[in-house]
Amino acid sequence: MSALSELGSLRGRKASGRKKDNLAGYLFLAPWLLGLFLITIGPMLASLYLSFTDYNLIQAPKWIGLDNFVRMLSDQRLHNSLKVTFTYVFVSVPLQLALALLLAVVLDRGVRGMALYRSIFYLPSLLGSSVAIAILWRQVFGTEGLMNQVLGLAGIEGKGWISDPSTALGTLVVLNVWTFGSPMVIFLAGLRQIPSMYYEAAAVDGAGTLRRFVSITLPLLTPIVFFNLVLQLIHAFQSFTQAFVVSGGSGGPSDSTMFFTLYLYDRGFGNFDMGYASAMAWFLLVIIGVFTAANFFASKYWVFYDD
Repeated sequence: MSALSELGSLRGRKASGRKKDNLAGYLFLAPWLLGLFLITIGPMLASLYLSFTDYNLIQAPKWIGLDNFVRMLSDQRLHNSLKVTFTYVFVSVPLQLALALLLAVVLDRGVRGMALYRSIFYLPSLLGSSVAIAILWRQVFGTEGLMNQVLGLAGIEGKGWISDPSTALGTLVVLNVWTFGSPMVIFLAGLRQIPSMYYEAAAVDGAGTLRRFVSITLPLLTPIVFFNLVLQLIHAFQSFTQAFVVSGGSGGPSDSTMFFTLYLYDRGFGNFDMGYASAMAWFLLVIIGVFTAANFFASKYWVFYDD
Protein backbone atom coordinates (compact mmCIF):
# COMPACT_ATOMS: atom_id res chain seq x y z
CA MET A 1 0.00 0.00 0.00
CA SER A 2 2.86 2.34 0.90
CA ALA A 3 4.52 1.60 -2.46
CA LEU A 4 1.37 2.66 -4.30
CA SER A 5 1.22 5.79 -2.18
CA GLU A 6 4.83 6.65 -2.96
CA LEU A 7 4.21 5.99 -6.67
CA GLY A 8 1.21 8.32 -6.65
CA SER A 9 3.19 10.99 -4.84
CA LEU A 10 6.01 10.68 -7.38
CA ARG A 11 3.59 11.06 -10.30
CA GLY A 12 2.08 14.11 -8.64
CA ARG A 13 5.47 15.75 -8.24
CA LYS A 14 6.32 15.02 -11.89
CA ALA A 15 3.00 16.51 -13.05
CA SER A 16 3.59 19.57 -10.89
CA GLY A 17 7.08 19.93 -12.34
CA ARG A 18 5.73 19.70 -15.90
CA LYS A 19 3.12 22.38 -15.15
CA LYS A 20 5.84 24.70 -13.84
CA ASP A 21 7.98 24.05 -16.93
CA ASN A 22 5.00 24.73 -19.19
CA LEU A 23 4.22 27.93 -17.30
CA ALA A 24 7.81 29.10 -17.68
CA GLY A 25 7.67 28.33 -21.40
CA TYR A 26 4.46 30.30 -21.88
CA LEU A 27 5.93 33.23 -19.95
CA PHE A 28 8.92 33.33 -22.29
CA LEU A 29 6.58 33.06 -25.29
CA ALA A 30 4.24 35.77 -24.00
CA PRO A 31 6.01 38.76 -25.68
CA TRP A 32 6.05 36.97 -29.02
CA LEU A 33 2.40 35.87 -28.69
CA LEU A 34 1.35 39.41 -27.77
CA GLY A 35 3.18 40.73 -30.81
CA LEU A 36 1.64 38.07 -33.03
CA PHE A 37 -1.94 38.82 -32.01
CA LEU A 38 -1.72 42.59 -31.40
CA ILE A 39 0.68 43.63 -34.17
CA THR A 40 0.11 41.01 -36.89
CA ILE A 41 -3.10 38.99 -36.69
CA GLY A 42 -5.22 41.77 -35.13
CA PRO A 43 -4.42 44.42 -37.77
CA MET A 44 -4.79 41.84 -40.55
CA LEU A 45 -8.30 40.92 -39.42
CA ALA A 46 -9.19 44.60 -39.03
CA SER A 47 -7.88 45.29 -42.53
CA LEU A 48 -9.91 42.38 -43.91
CA TYR A 49 -13.06 43.80 -42.33
CA LEU A 50 -12.33 47.33 -43.58
CA SER A 51 -11.86 46.03 -47.13
CA PHE A 52 -15.62 45.39 -47.21
CA THR A 53 -16.49 48.84 -45.90
CA ASP A 54 -16.52 52.51 -46.85
CA TYR A 55 -14.22 54.08 -44.26
CA ASN A 56 -12.61 57.53 -44.29
CA LEU A 57 -10.96 57.56 -40.82
CA ILE A 58 -13.53 60.09 -39.57
CA GLN A 59 -16.90 58.41 -39.84
CA ALA A 60 -17.67 54.89 -38.71
CA PRO A 61 -17.06 52.13 -41.29
CA LYS A 62 -20.09 51.42 -43.49
CA TRP A 63 -20.51 47.89 -44.83
CA ILE A 64 -20.61 47.87 -48.66
CA GLY A 65 -19.76 44.23 -49.40
CA LEU A 66 -17.65 43.63 -52.49
CA ASP A 67 -17.99 47.16 -53.88
CA ASN A 68 -14.33 48.02 -53.24
CA PHE A 69 -13.17 44.97 -55.17
CA VAL A 70 -15.60 45.62 -58.03
CA ARG A 71 -14.37 49.21 -58.13
CA MET A 72 -10.87 47.98 -58.91
CA LEU A 73 -12.08 46.67 -62.26
CA SER A 74 -12.73 50.20 -63.53
CA ASP A 75 -9.88 52.03 -61.77
CA GLN A 76 -7.53 52.95 -64.61
CA ARG A 77 -4.91 54.39 -62.28
CA LEU A 78 -4.81 51.09 -60.40
CA HIS A 79 -4.38 49.24 -63.68
CA ASN A 80 -1.46 51.52 -64.56
CA SER A 81 0.10 50.93 -61.13
CA LEU A 82 -0.10 47.18 -61.74
CA LYS A 83 1.60 47.61 -65.11
CA VAL A 84 4.38 49.69 -63.55
CA THR A 85 4.82 47.20 -60.70
CA PHE A 86 4.92 44.15 -62.96
CA THR A 87 7.45 45.85 -65.25
CA TYR A 88 9.62 46.74 -62.27
CA VAL A 89 9.45 43.23 -60.80
CA PHE A 90 9.98 41.24 -63.99
CA VAL A 91 12.88 43.39 -65.18
CA SER A 92 14.75 44.18 -61.97
CA VAL A 93 14.59 40.79 -60.22
CA PRO A 94 16.17 38.69 -63.04
CA LEU A 95 18.87 41.33 -63.56
CA GLN A 96 19.55 41.49 -59.83
CA LEU A 97 19.86 37.71 -59.49
CA ALA A 98 22.05 37.46 -62.58
CA LEU A 99 24.45 40.10 -61.26
CA ALA A 100 24.44 38.50 -57.81
CA LEU A 101 25.28 35.08 -59.26
CA LEU A 102 28.02 36.50 -61.49
CA LEU A 103 29.76 38.22 -58.60
CA ALA A 104 29.31 35.17 -56.35
CA VAL A 105 31.05 33.00 -58.95
CA VAL A 106 33.91 35.51 -59.18
CA LEU A 107 34.33 35.69 -55.41
CA ASP A 108 34.15 31.90 -55.13
CA ARG A 109 37.41 31.63 -57.07
CA GLY A 110 39.38 32.62 -53.99
CA VAL A 111 39.91 36.33 -54.55
CA ARG A 112 42.29 37.87 -52.02
CA GLY A 113 40.49 39.95 -49.42
CA MET A 114 37.21 38.17 -50.15
CA ALA A 115 35.81 38.98 -46.70
CA LEU A 116 36.25 42.68 -47.45
CA TYR A 117 34.68 42.42 -50.90
CA ARG A 118 31.80 40.40 -49.50
CA SER A 119 31.10 43.07 -46.91
CA ILE A 120 31.33 45.88 -49.45
CA PHE A 121 29.01 44.13 -51.91
CA TYR A 122 26.53 43.30 -49.14
CA LEU A 123 26.32 46.91 -47.98
CA PRO A 124 23.87 48.06 -50.72
CA SER A 125 21.34 45.45 -49.53
CA LEU A 126 21.39 47.05 -46.09
CA LEU A 127 21.04 50.60 -47.41
CA GLY A 128 19.11 50.17 -50.66
CA SER A 129 15.64 50.52 -49.14
CA SER A 130 16.55 53.48 -46.95
CA VAL A 131 15.30 57.00 -47.42
CA ALA A 132 18.88 58.33 -47.53
CA ILE A 133 19.83 56.17 -50.53
CA ALA A 134 16.60 57.09 -52.34
CA ILE A 135 17.44 60.79 -51.85
CA LEU A 136 20.98 60.13 -53.08
CA TRP A 137 19.58 58.30 -56.12
CA ARG A 138 17.39 61.29 -56.88
CA GLN A 139 20.47 63.51 -56.89
CA VAL A 140 22.57 61.11 -58.97
CA PHE A 141 19.98 60.92 -61.77
CA GLY A 142 18.81 64.52 -61.54
CA THR A 143 19.39 67.13 -64.23
CA GLU A 144 22.64 68.28 -62.57
CA GLY A 145 23.42 64.88 -61.11
CA LEU A 146 26.48 62.66 -61.22
CA MET A 147 25.13 60.64 -64.15
CA ASN A 148 24.96 63.67 -66.43
CA GLN A 149 28.35 64.90 -65.24
CA VAL A 150 29.93 61.58 -66.26
CA LEU A 151 28.15 61.67 -69.62
CA GLY A 152 29.32 65.26 -70.08
CA LEU A 153 32.95 64.13 -69.82
CA ALA A 154 32.29 61.91 -72.84
CA GLY A 155 30.62 64.75 -74.74
CA ILE A 156 27.13 63.30 -74.30
CA GLU A 157 24.34 65.65 -73.33
CA GLY A 158 22.37 64.27 -70.41
CA LYS A 159 18.80 64.86 -69.32
CA GLY A 160 16.60 64.66 -66.26
CA TRP A 161 16.44 60.89 -65.96
CA ILE A 162 13.93 61.01 -63.11
CA SER A 163 11.79 63.76 -64.65
CA ASP A 164 11.45 61.88 -67.96
CA PRO A 165 8.55 59.34 -67.96
CA SER A 166 10.46 57.06 -70.34
CA THR A 167 13.46 56.65 -68.00
CA ALA A 168 12.13 57.33 -64.48
CA LEU A 169 11.17 53.72 -63.85
CA GLY A 170 14.51 52.57 -65.22
CA THR A 171 16.35 54.47 -62.48
CA LEU A 172 14.36 52.53 -59.86
CA VAL A 173 15.15 49.27 -61.65
CA VAL A 174 18.85 50.13 -61.48
CA LEU A 175 18.48 50.91 -57.77
CA ASN A 176 16.92 47.51 -57.09
CA VAL A 177 19.58 45.72 -59.16
CA TRP A 178 22.22 47.59 -57.14
CA THR A 179 20.94 45.91 -53.96
CA PHE A 180 22.34 42.55 -55.07
CA GLY A 181 24.31 41.90 -51.89
CA SER A 182 21.85 39.68 -50.04
CA PRO A 183 21.25 37.16 -52.86
CA MET A 184 24.97 37.28 -53.71
CA VAL A 185 25.94 36.13 -50.21
CA ILE A 186 23.36 33.33 -50.39
CA PHE A 187 24.65 32.26 -53.82
CA LEU A 188 28.20 32.28 -52.46
CA ALA A 189 27.19 30.02 -49.60
CA GLY A 190 25.54 27.64 -52.08
CA LEU A 191 28.62 27.57 -54.31
CA ARG A 192 30.77 26.59 -51.33
CA GLN A 193 28.58 23.51 -50.83
CA ILE A 194 29.20 22.08 -54.32
CA PRO A 195 31.78 19.26 -54.07
CA SER A 196 34.98 20.02 -55.98
CA MET A 197 35.18 16.43 -57.23
CA TYR A 198 32.45 17.19 -59.80
CA TYR A 199 34.56 19.94 -61.35
CA GLU A 200 37.67 17.77 -61.26
CA ALA A 201 35.89 14.94 -63.06
CA ALA A 202 34.49 17.36 -65.65
CA ALA A 203 37.95 18.87 -66.20
CA VAL A 204 39.39 15.39 -66.81
CA ASP A 205 36.68 14.84 -69.45
CA GLY A 206 37.77 18.07 -71.15
CA ALA A 207 34.85 20.29 -70.11
CA GLY A 208 35.61 24.00 -70.30
CA THR A 209 34.69 26.71 -67.79
CA LEU A 210 31.35 27.55 -69.43
CA ARG A 211 30.44 23.89 -69.81
CA ARG A 212 31.19 23.19 -66.16
CA PHE A 213 29.09 26.17 -65.11
CA VAL A 214 26.09 25.13 -67.22
CA SER A 215 26.28 21.39 -66.50
CA ILE A 216 27.40 21.39 -62.86
CA THR A 217 27.10 24.74 -61.12
CA LEU A 218 23.67 25.81 -62.34
CA PRO A 219 21.84 22.48 -61.79
CA LEU A 220 23.26 22.07 -58.29
CA LEU A 221 22.55 25.71 -57.50
CA THR A 222 18.90 25.67 -58.61
CA PRO A 223 17.55 25.29 -55.02
CA ILE A 224 19.43 28.48 -54.09
CA VAL A 225 18.20 30.22 -57.25
CA PHE A 226 14.66 29.23 -56.36
CA PHE A 227 15.04 30.48 -52.80
CA ASN A 228 16.44 33.84 -53.93
CA LEU A 229 13.82 34.15 -56.65
CA VAL A 230 10.91 33.75 -54.23
CA LEU A 231 12.39 36.16 -51.68
CA GLN A 232 13.27 38.85 -54.21
CA LEU A 233 9.91 38.62 -55.99
CA ILE A 234 8.07 39.18 -52.71
CA HIS A 235 10.41 42.02 -51.80
CA ALA A 236 10.05 43.70 -55.22
CA PHE A 237 6.24 43.58 -55.13
CA GLN A 238 6.37 45.34 -51.75
CA SER A 239 8.76 48.10 -52.87
CA PHE A 240 7.60 51.51 -51.72
CA THR A 241 10.26 53.78 -50.22
CA GLN A 242 12.31 54.23 -53.40
CA ALA A 243 9.35 55.31 -55.55
CA PHE A 244 7.91 57.48 -52.79
CA VAL A 245 11.12 59.45 -52.22
CA VAL A 246 12.29 59.66 -55.82
CA SER A 247 8.89 60.84 -57.10
CA GLY A 248 8.13 62.99 -54.08
CA GLY A 249 5.17 60.77 -53.23
CA SER A 250 3.37 61.54 -56.50
CA GLY A 251 4.38 58.51 -58.56
CA GLY A 252 5.38 60.88 -61.31
CA PRO A 253 6.22 61.92 -63.82
CA SER A 254 2.92 60.93 -65.45
CA ASP A 255 2.48 58.03 -63.00
CA SER A 256 5.53 56.32 -64.52
CA THR A 257 6.77 55.35 -61.04
CA MET A 258 3.36 54.79 -59.47
CA PHE A 259 3.95 51.42 -57.82
CA PHE A 260 0.91 49.53 -56.55
CA THR A 261 2.06 50.10 -52.97
CA LEU A 262 2.46 53.83 -53.62
CA TYR A 263 -1.04 54.06 -55.08
CA LEU A 264 -2.34 52.11 -52.07
CA TYR A 265 -0.69 54.67 -49.78
CA ASP A 266 -2.14 57.54 -51.81
CA ARG A 267 -5.67 56.14 -51.56
CA GLY A 268 -5.42 55.36 -47.87
CA PHE A 269 -3.48 58.30 -46.46
CA GLY A 270 -3.79 60.87 -49.25
CA ASN A 271 -7.51 60.50 -49.96
CA PHE A 272 -8.49 58.85 -46.66
CA ASP A 273 -10.22 56.09 -48.61
CA MET A 274 -9.12 53.49 -46.10
CA GLY A 275 -11.68 50.87 -47.07
CA TYR A 276 -10.52 50.87 -50.69
CA ALA A 277 -6.87 50.88 -49.60
CA SER A 278 -7.50 47.84 -47.39
CA ALA A 279 -9.08 46.02 -50.33
CA MET A 280 -6.03 46.89 -52.43
CA ALA A 281 -3.74 45.51 -49.73
CA TRP A 282 -5.54 42.17 -49.77
CA PHE A 283 -5.46 42.16 -53.56
CA LEU A 284 -1.68 42.62 -53.40
CA LEU A 285 -1.48 39.74 -50.94
CA VAL A 286 -3.36 37.56 -53.42
CA ILE A 287 -1.03 38.60 -56.25
CA ILE A 288 2.07 37.76 -54.21
CA GLY A 289 0.49 34.48 -53.09
CA VAL A 290 -0.34 33.49 -56.67
CA PHE A 291 3.18 34.16 -57.94
CA THR A 292 4.72 32.40 -54.96
CA ALA A 293 2.48 29.37 -55.45
CA ALA A 294 3.27 29.37 -59.19
CA ASN A 295 6.98 29.36 -58.42
CA PHE A 296 6.60 26.42 -56.05
CA PHE A 297 4.53 24.53 -58.63
CA ALA A 298 7.00 25.21 -61.45
CA SER A 299 10.01 24.41 -59.27
CA LYS A 300 9.50 20.67 -59.65
CA TYR A 301 10.38 21.05 -63.34
CA TRP A 302 13.64 22.99 -62.96
CA VAL A 303 14.86 22.74 -59.36
CA PHE A 304 17.13 19.76 -58.70
CA TYR A 305 17.93 18.53 -55.22
CA ASP A 306 21.09 16.49 -54.70
CA ASP A 307 19.50 13.65 -52.75
